[in-house]
Amino acid sequence: MTPAVTKRTSRTGDSTPVAEKADNFDDTWIVKERSIDESRPLRVVIIGAGISGIMACVRFVQRIPNLQLCIYEKNADIGGTWFENRYPGCACDIPAHTYQATFEPNKEWSQFYASAPEIHRYWKRVAFKYGCLKYMKLKQKVSEAIWDDEQSKWCLKVQDVDSGTIYSDKCDLLIQATGALNDWKWPKIPGLHDFKGELMHSATWDESYDYKALSFSPEELESFKKDHQVYQNFRKEVELQLQSVHGSTLTGSEMQIDGQQAFAENMKARLANKPELFDELVPSFPPACRRLTPGPGYLEALTDPKVNLIKSDIVKVDETGIVTADGQHRPVDMLVCATGFDTSSTPRFPIIGSGGMPLSEKWKDTPENYMSVTTDGFPNFFICLGPNSGLGEGNLLLLIEKSIDYFTECIQKMQRDNIRAMTVRRDAVRRFTKYCDQYFSLTVFSSKCRSWYKGGTEDGRIVALWPGSSLHARKAFANPRWEDFEYEYVDDNPAGWLGDGWTENEKYNRINVDYLDDDQIDFPLPASDFTLSV
Repeated sequence: MTPAVTKRTSRTGDSTPVAEKADNFDDTWIVKERSIDESRPLRVVIIGAGISGIMACVRFVQRIPNLQLCIYEKNADIGGTWFENRYPGCACDIPAHTYQATFEPNKEWSQFYASAPEIHRYWKRVAFKYGCLKYMKLKQKVSEAIWDDEQSKWCLKVQDVDSGTIYSDKCDLLIQATGALNDWKWPKIPGLHDFKGELMHSATWDESYDYKALSFSPEELESFKKDHQVYQNFRKEVELQLQSVHGSTLTGSEMQIDGQQAFAENMKARLANKPELFDELVPSFPPACRRLTPGPGYLEALTDPKVNLIKSDIVKVDETGIVTADGQHRPVDMLVCATGFDTSSTPRFPIIGSGGMPLSEKWKDTPENYMSVTTDGFPNFFICLGPNSGLGEGNLLLLIEKSIDYFTECIQKMQRDNIRAMTVRRDAVRRFTKYCDQYFSLTVFSSKCRSWYKGGTEDGRIVALWPGSSLHARKAFANPRWEDFEYEYVDDNPAGWLGDGWTENEKYNRINVDYLDDDQIDFPLPASDFTLSV
C-alpha cells in the first residue's frame, strides 16, 4: 500500500512530505496534532437490527465517543429472527430468563420458554429504551461491501427495498450482524411447487394461529415484580443449571454417559401412550450431537391417536399430496416445510476484502476465522454470530454480549492508538482453526449425525459452534490479544497516538485532579499481620 503523502511543517519550517522522509527515520516529523486522549472520529455501519445489532448499538453509543453509527435492516421491523419466525409454537429453546440482556432483566416473561412474539416485543422495548431506533434504517438492504485499500474504508451498496433504488455509503468499520437463522430455504423435493394445497414454510408463517405453552402462574409473576431478590435468586438458579452441563458434551465423560441414559428414560416416560415409538425415535448418536430442543409437548403429541409418524422419506410431491419411498401416495391438504435455513456461512451478498479477495471464495472450503468474530484479509470487519460462535449448551446471549464488548475494545483501541486499519494475522486464524478441530474431536459433536453444526453434513468440520462452554467464551473475549492483529496507522505514523503533548482537558481548560478522590484511588489492603521491625 502506498503511504498517504501528508505535508507536515516541522519546528524548523521544513515542509517536506513525511512519506518522502520515511527512509530517514531521524528526520521524520512524528508529533501528531492531536491530544493523547483524543478519540479519532469513526463511522461504523452495522448490518442487521436483530439481537446482535440492538446490543451493539446500545454498547457502542454508551462507550464510544466521536461515533457516527448507522444500522441497515432489510426487514420492515427490527428483531431479526424473532421478527421473521412466527410459526405455531415458535419459541426459544433456552429459558427466557437467560435469553435476555444482562443489563435489562425482564421480570414479566409469561412462559419459561418464551414465544417468538414475546421475545420480539422484549427486544423492541430494549431498542426503544436505549434510543437505538434513531440509528436504524429499515427496509434497507446492503447488497455489496468492498474494502478500499487506499482509503482504508468499506464502500457499500445499499438497496431501498420498496423502490429498488441503490445508493452508496462508506464507513471505517463494518459489523456484520445478519445472524445465522434468517436465510430460509425450501427442501429440494421434486414437484414441491406443483402442490395445489396450502404450502407453508416455518419461516414465512401466517401467525394468526393460536397456541399454548408452558407458562408461569400469576402468583410467580407477581412475586418477581414485587421482590427483586426473589427474581434474582430464580434467575441465577436457572442460569446455574444452564451453565452446569458442559461436561455432557465431552465424549466418554461421566456426565455424558449418565446424561444419555437420563434422556432415554425421559423419552420413554413421555412416549408411554405409544411405547413402540421409542425404538423408532431414539437417535443412534449421543445427545447434543445435534441441537437439543426441549419441545414441551412434542413427544406427547406424537402419541395422540390422531397423529401418525411416517419414517419413510418423501421422494416427490404432486398436486394432491406426497409420495414416500415405500411407494405410497398420501393425499394432504397442507404441507408444512420445517427445513430450516442456509447455515453454510456463505455471505448472502458480496463482501470483498483487501486485494480484492471475496469472502465467499476465501470460505469456499471451510470458514476459517479468528475467535468467531473476524478473519484475515478483511480489515476493520467484525462478525456477530459468525462461524464457530454458536453453542451446543450454555448461554448464547452471554457470548453475544461478550463479543460485542470485544468489538467495543477494538474500536476504542483504534481511536486511542490512531489506527486506520486493523486485521487479524493469518497465523492467528490458523491457530484458532487447529484449536477448534482438536477440541471438537473430543466431543459428542463429532459423532456421526447430520447437523447444521457441520453445515448439514454427517461428518464434516464443525463450523457453527464455539470450542468450549459459554463461560469459556466469556473469559476468552475478556482480554483481547492485540498481538494477534496487524495495524496500519493514520499518516503511517505509529507514534501518532502520543499526540502533541496535550490532553483534551488541558486544551479546553477543563483541568481537574479528580484522580486524587478516594473513589478513584486503588487503595491496597494492608497485611493483617504486618508488624514494624526496628
